[in-house]
Amino acid sequence: MKGILVTGLCTLHWGRLQYGNIGNYYIVEPLFRELHRWFKDYVIYTTFQMDETFAKKEKIKVVSMEAYYSWKSDDVENAQKDVRMAEEYMAGKEIQLSLYIKILLSCEFVLNVSGDMWGDNAEHVGKQRFLVDCLKMKTAQILKKKTFLYAVTPGPFTNKNEVSLAKEVFSKFDLVVIRERISKKNLIKWGFPVENVIWAPCPSFLFDKNENYTSVWTDRIEGIKKDCRKVVGMTFGGFNMPQGPYDMWPRAEEQYDVFVSLVQFILNELDADIVLFSHTNGFDLPPNFRLKNGRDFLILQRFYEILIDRDMGCVERVMLIDEPLLPCDIKAVIGMFDMLITGRVHASVAATSQCIPTVFVEYDKRVIYSDKMTGFSEQLGLEKLVCDPKNLQELKEKTEICLQHCERIKSHLESVIPDIKEKATGVFERIKEAL
Repeated sequence: MKGILVTGLCTLHWGRLQYGNIGNYYIVEPLFRELHRWFKDYVIYTTFQMDETFAKKEKIKVVSMEAYYSWKSDDVENAQKDVRMAEEYMAGKEIQLSLYIKILLSCEFVLNVSGDMWGDNAEHVGKQRFLVDCLKMKTAQILKKKTFLYAVTPGPFTNKNEVSLAKEVFSKFDLVVIRERISKKNLIKWGFPVENVIWAPCPSFLFDKNENYTSVWTDRIEGIKKDCRKVVGMTFGGFNMPQGPYDMWPRAEEQYDVFVSLVQFILNELDADIVLFSHTNGFDLPPNFRLKNGRDFLILQRFYEILIDRDMGCVERVMLIDEPLLPCDIKAVIGMFDMLITGRVHASVAATSQCIPTVFVEYDKRVIYSDKMTGFSEQLGLEKLVCDPKNLQELKEKTEICLQHCERIKSHLESVIPDIKEKATGVFERIKEAL
């Protein structure tokens, strides 16, 4: 049978893709399902470290993470060996093949899923990960395998030692599928060829919520609505804070000042209630596996404590979801809001895919460069609802606009989301044509 290798910078340790960043799970579940739908007779191999239950349910074969990247000192050396080995193999030499090359030889094409890490941002996850990824893709290209860079937000690229290789590999991808149109402008700015670049929405727009989810949280939100009050969901994390690194802990109280003032404005001026929730989780490893609150929750919990300590009259009107929820369940909760304010891009997808009006809070560029919020909002026609996290006046104005015009924005989303979902799945036809 023909094979597909799904790999890339979204390769993480066991559980992190599945039980950690909720947005990542929004991507991988529909991705594997779409691959099966469009490539029915293919075996899907992946370096994504999903658990056995997921692998069985989604009919994938999980291979060793070390075939791609293992957070060890010899990762670059091993990737360079793969390049040399591929060259020798193509020259007809008899050599002992690495695990990675054995997997490649059993596959017709490679789907590189790297999100916003294909560039400098990979360094936030591991040393020289981007260099390793480029070498791994070069190996596949030497072996004449079709390679696709999929659902990517590329860049920036400031490492002069890597950018030449990156451009070489990028030019040889059979197709590059960017998630935001702005990425094409950025690629041109950075001197990358764009002849093989197309746009399609992130597959996360195809992720389904749990239609049957009920809990104390859904009950409380329903109670607020019965009292004829609006419910504003709110989430943010370290990338939205005014000081890095993104995982700084603890944080000084003044770092929350903008968000505190925004809550005060929503409660007192807009007369809406607020639900704080984390869009990331944590977990304990097997054999004592347990889902638990993640890094964003620490920030939001401290934020909630500050709100209570400042005695803003919000004890009864601000709710903090203090337990980790599965991706399908948190999406169900998000679907109950009248509007959402989010610093997590895939929380915006969970909302807008359900036609929930959304204010997009950018990453603070002093912490990390990213155009994701701009790109994701533009494709929905909501770019006027993007905010700088340090600009309180802008946050207030756009929150007020969003809440006041909820019905109009909801109607707009109802008209565009079907097309977004159609384009998200239709891109696989383009990949199939490229074969």
